[in-house]
Amino acid sequence: MKDIEAALARQKGQLDKFSNALSGPDLRKKVLALIPVVHGIRDIGSSLISREDASSGRDRVLFYLRAYPRTLIAGDELAVISGIQDWPRRVRELRVEFGWWIYSGVTFRQLLSEAGDDSGELERLTSDLKDLLGVEPGRIRTDQYVLMRDEQDRDAAHRWNVLNGIRRDKSLTSVKAKLLAYFRKNPGHPITGEELRYLAKDKSEWARRTRELRTEDGWPVLTRQQGRPDLPVGSYVLEEDRQAPAHDRKIADPVRIEVLERDGFACRVCGWTRDKASRDDPRRLLELHHVHEHRDGGKNEADNLVTLCNVDHDEVHAGRLDLAAKLH
Repeated sequence: MKDIEAALARQKGQLDKFSNALSGPDLRKKVLALIPVVHGIRDIGSSLISREDASSGRDRVLFYLRAYPRTLIAGDELAVISGIQDWPRRVRELRVEFGWWIYSGVTFRQLLSEAGDDSGELERLTSDLKDLLGVEPGRIRTDQYVLMRDEQDRDAAHRWNVLNGIRRDKSLTSVKAKLLAYFRKNPGHPITGEELRYLAKDKSEWARRTRELRTEDGWPVLTRQQGRPDLPVGSYVLEEDRQAPAHDRKIADPVRIEVLERDGFACRVCGWTRDKASRDDPRRLLELHHVHEHRDGGKNEADNLVTLCNVDHDEVHAGRLDLAAKLH
């Protein structure tokens, strides 16, 4: 409080000087008299958070965002509370180097644009964002920011080094190959769309190629909209570093989601759900199994699919588990 009172007293003196300068004809003198007022506003803003809680502009930005997670914060608020001019760079540092899930209005627009060629995904994404933020995502301004997840990703800096290595790797000649290489370096770890966009050198096809990895190539790359409601909006995860057998691929996302929701996101044999995952448990993910095998003519339709954990799925295919007996 003493710091704020002192800053206010200084500001009053600077405003008096500016008021005196207004009576003269010299424009530059007016501008020079106003500069200390601008600096004074920054001093007052930075004094609103104690030095013990946050000692730098970057720390103050983070403190403020963490005080209001999943809340739209205007850039002007961050400019005031940070007390520094280059606060946008500090926001980027927090996101990229320190692993805080900070989305801007630009991020949300990119998410909606990338989901635009899949009407079902776009609808689910729009609904999720509205539920989380209480506002239509299309109305979020480019100068607004949100801390989507109040948990630091401590591996972020390392991942960006890996990302740059893959981005420069000339042996990986397609966007999809680069995406897969990066996912396989980070199995089980959420990856932001921003990382994937950067990896693809901002080519708009990256979102479509990521879906193809799941729907055509059989890699378990999921999002919040494809059956992983625990994930932050706009993130992707390769659940496990293994490719599904050819007969289990090409299940449409709407069908996949219908089956998972019908089965309560739980294995139909043992009842395992993702919130029961533990380091010593070999069950890692949920997979869809064809009751009537796809290779024998079984269709990729909800009434021919059941949700199984990876362990029971392997047991069924190995012939050690009678699924029909378990389901009836």
